[in-house]
Amino acid sequence: MNAVFTVIFLFSLAVLAFCDPQNVLPALLGGAEKSLKMAVTLFCIYAVWMGLSRVAEQSGLSRAAARGLKPLTKRLFKTESGAANENLAMNLSCNLLGIGGAATPYAVRAILELEKENNDFAQKLLFIINATSVQIVPTTVIALRAAAGSAAAADIFWPSLICTAFSTLFAAGIYILGCKKWRL
Repeated sequence: MNAVFTVIFLFSLAVLAFCDPQNVLPALLGGAEKSLKMAVTLFCIYAVWMGLSRVAEQSGLSRAAARGLKPLTKRLFKTESGAANENLAMNLSCNLLGIGGAATPYAVRAILELEKENNDFAQKLLFIINATSVQIVPTTVIALRAAAGSAAAADIFWPSLICTAFSTLFAAGIYILGCKKWRL
């Protein structure tokens, strides 16, 4: 993939240098400045959410969420492991809040716990749910839009909710139906 992006970048740079040579350096510097600003903004967003999720873990909130979501995680992922259920609950709650970057460590821990059970079904389903990620509140996107100066950063709320709900239900439904039909 790096090779593809390198070719695209070099081709674009050559076209820009040929068509508008006086704007090559300002375009490169402007792009670097914007990407650095975006990276710092994302770092700050994830630092806040990772800190809050760590506080939730240490305060026992994640265990309480796991207990509350245990009927759902047990039924959906077919697991009895308390550690797996806790990590699944935290992963699902982070994804529902639109902070997929904070959800990733919980998904990795859940996968490791599910591997101990040889629960291949749950691992694949977790991957599908993470890839499609229902977001009740797309906090990362709203924060990025606000940082970019959007006048209505939260306007993404309904389109995001509808699209992520549909994609998750569709993908998980197809997987579950496929598992039942072909006994995967």
